[in-house]
Amino acid sequence: MVRVVLGVSGASGAALALDCARLLREGGFEIELVCSRVAEKTLALECGADAHGALQALAARVHDINDMGAPIASGSHAVAGMIVAPCSMRSLAAVAAGIDDTLLTRAAHVQLKERRKLVLLAREAPLTLAHLRNMMVVTEMGGIVMPPVPAFYLQPQGVNEITAQIAARAVDLLRLAPPVARAWGGD
Repeated sequence: MVRVVLGVSGASGAALALDCARLLREGGFEIELVCSRVAEKTLALECGADAHGALQALAARVHDINDMGAPIASGSHAVAGMIVAPCSMRSLAAVAAGIDDTLLTRAAHVQLKERRKLVLLAREAPLTLAHLRNMMVVTEMGGIVMPPVPAFYLQPQGVNEITAQIAARAVDLLRLAPPVARAWGGD
């Protein structure tokens, strides 16, 4: 079975993590989950007290953020790529600077060094010059920075449709299966 790492930082937009996990699971992928401590709090605040447990239930393996000996910290552990949803500016900065201070940032660097797909749903607005430079650095290293921008042209009927579409685009960027996101159909 194909494994994908799902990292969840503490940025707002926790529903994106749940939607990514659901889509990956429905696509038949094994999820290797790593959440920051703040992500656990954000999940509860934005999605309900049981959201972290629901996210863990979708994962094949759950890794502690401080377990630097976890399999996903090594390039020899075969995974197809990684999504960080949402990705805080702190996590983005650590990836851009090459700082492996948590399992989340270490796993992201493993994707880059192994030339695997890394998709960061960078969540902040407005952006500072530091944010933009960090996005540029990660892009130059081969990562994909995808701010979670709604596809208004699809005329979403609510927040759930917006987050589901963004998550589908992130999963599609891994290029592991046929696209699942709704596509623009023209005029």
